[in-house]
Amino acid sequence: MGAAYEEMMQEEEGGCSTPTRNECRIPAVPSACPPPPPPRKKPFSRGKKRGPPKNAYFQSPEIELLFAMFMGSRT
Repeated sequence: MGAAYEEMMQEEEGGCSTPTRNECRIPAVPSACPPPPPPRKKPFSRGKKRGPPKNAYFQSPEIELLFAMFMGSRT
């Protein structure tokens, strides 16, 4: 049997181990972290919350008729 077989048998008998060659090592990474992401922009707001309109909400007789028809069909 060849030298390669004997080398393989020696590795099996010795168990597993971590490779220690320089080409197997993980390269060193600089310890500086990237900068944090910029803060998110706040949603656009118009300032104060608005109250109901001074002239009241739009009241259409057609809307009232629609509701009356809908409620009439349910009974």
